[in-house]
Amino acid sequence: MTAQPFAQHDFRHRDSQINDLLEDALSQHDTLEAVADEFQRQLQRVEGALPPALVAALHGQPLGHPLHPILVHLPLGGWLVAGILDFYPGHKSADTEHAADLALLLGTVGAVGAIASGWTDWANTRGEAKRTGFIHGALNETAFFLNGASLLARRRGRRGLGKVLSGTALALALGGGFLGGQLVYRHGLGVGRTLATPQG
Repeated sequence: MTAQPFAQHDFRHRDSQINDLLEDALSQHDTLEAVADEFQRQLQRVEGALPPALVAALHGQPLGHPLHPILVHLPLGGWLVAGILDFYPGHKSADTEHAADLALLLGTVGAVGAIASGWTDWANTRGEAKRTGFIHGALNETAFFLNGASLLARRRGRRGLGKVLSGTALALALGGGFLGGQLVYRHGLGVGRTLATPQG
């Protein structure tokens, strides 16, 4: 078996460390821990009032694996397509603008299920995964509301404002996606099982 070149191995190791150091810098704060703890307690109370079958479905238990990673593709895909159509240089026709608005609407409506399943899973996280997950959820939910505001602005003829709002939302969603990757690949959340029980 051929040994892996040391320089290549070292580069990959450092890249992984950069990801982890960035996450640590964002999530290692006592104030964040306190806010996440309180929000998690309130969320668990809300979940306790919901039908157990609904909570199980949001975790993905009938599927045998988490539901959230499936649902995130619709909002991210819709928002990304809208961003490409909005900001790609070149002539913008009425059809292009309509397609961007439709993609944005599809992604924003689709985000409802992703948000619900994501917070349901997060309610069972612990440690750094809980803090990182809180930031992840906050970024994506902010993106959801900004995109909702963008749709309203577009409907009222304020297309420039709408593009600024949705462009900002896309940047936040991409940042949230990075943290979502950390939750899976660094902390192992939902790997091989649902988050119906505490993990992290």
